[in-house]
Amino acid sequence: MDKVKTISFAALLILWFFILLKIVSKNKKKTEYSNVTKTIVRIAIFGVISTVLYVVPVFKFPIVFFPQFLEFHFDEIPALIAGFAYGPLSAFGVLLVKTLIKLPFSSSLTVGELSDFIYSIVFILPSAFIYKKHRNIKGALLGLFVGTMCQLVVSFFVNIFVMIPFYLFVYNMSEEQLLKICQLANPNINDIKWGYGLFAVLPFNAIKDVIVIIVTLIIYKATHKFIDKIQA
Repeated sequence: MDKVKTISFAALLILWFFILLKIVSKNKKKTEYSNVTKTIVRIAIFGVISTVLYVVPVFKFPIVFFPQFLEFHFDEIPALIAGFAYGPLSAFGVLLVKTLIKLPFSSSLTVGELSDFIYSIVFILPSAFIYKKHRNIKGALLGLFVGTMCQLVVSFFVNIFVMIPFYLFVYNMSEEQLLKICQLANPNINDIKWGYGLFAVLPFNAIKDVIVIIVTLIIYKATHKFIDKIQA
C-alpha cells in the first residue's frame, strides 16, 4: 500500500512538473519574464524533480556493506545543478521545496526529513557559493570538496547524537538490537556511536557524494541549457 501511495504521489508531482512547463511555454509567448518569476519557476521545477528522485522507489536503494536503512538517492543532484547554475539561494529554495513537500508524508515525525535538509544544505550551499565566486572547473571542484567535507562532519555528529537516540526511542529498540542490524551489513561496526559513525556514516556519505558529484558534472550543462531554453 505504501508503494502505491508513493507512486501516486510521484505521479502527481510529475503532472505538476508538466503543468509548470506548459505555463512557461504559454507565458513566454505573451510577455517577458522578470528575474524573480524565472527564479521561482526554476526552483519549483527543480524542487519537483528532486522530490520525485527521493520518493520513487526505483531511484533509491541500499549500498552493499552498509545497513539497509541507509538508502542512496539522487535527490541532491537537482539542487546542486540549480546552485551551480543560478546561485546558492536557488539551491536553498529547491531543498526547501523538496522538504516541505515530503514533510506531510514523514515516517520519522519529520526528524529524518529535517536532518536530510541539514545534510543537503551543508553540502550544496558551500559548493554553490564557492563556484559563484570562481566560475571555472577549479572553483567547481574546490566547492564540491569543501561541501563534501562539511557534510561528512555534520552528518557524522548528527547521526551519533541526534538520529540514533531518536530512532532508538521511536522504535523502542535497544542499542544491542540496532547494533546487530548494523553488523549484519558490516561486522566492523562494534558500537552504534563511534563505530557506526566511522564504518557506516562516513564511508556511506563519501560514496554518495562522489556519485552525486560525478552525475552532476556529467549532466550539468545539458540540464542547465534545457531549463534556460524553456524560459527563453
